[in-house]
Amino acid sequence: MSTLPKIEQYLIDLGISYQEISNNSWLIEDENKGYPKMLVSLSDPLVIISADVMPVPKKNAEQLFRMLLELNATDLLHGAYAISGNDIIVIDTLQQATLDKEEFLASIESISFALLEHYKKLASYIQKAEE
Repeated sequence: MSTLPKIEQYLIDLGISYQEISNNSWLIEDENKGYPKMLVSLSDPLVIISADVMPVPKKNAEQLFRMLLELNATDLLHGAYAISGNDIIVIDTLQQATLDKEEFLASIESISFALLEHYKKLASYIQKAEE
């Protein structure tokens, strides 16, 4: 089984709503399952799953970065918070050669759970980013 069909087959088998963006990336959009928009992309040898969190705030960014690093260390099962350009994202990287459906789902659910659980902590910084 090739890698690209394997990833798409996992999405189908798990009943996750998605759109194919290109031949090596998919956008998960499944509010019924409680999943935020997530990008799944293949960058051989890795499968990368990421979700946008918020823009980097203009004020109190250092406090936010410290909190995100603490959450990375104590409260994320899969993945980590990171900065991409001017945005904060949550991202996980998986080895495509050994990836199975359970690990794929665990990564998606971990990202979803983290965003849900951390929303209150991030909310005050979201307001500051918009100011």
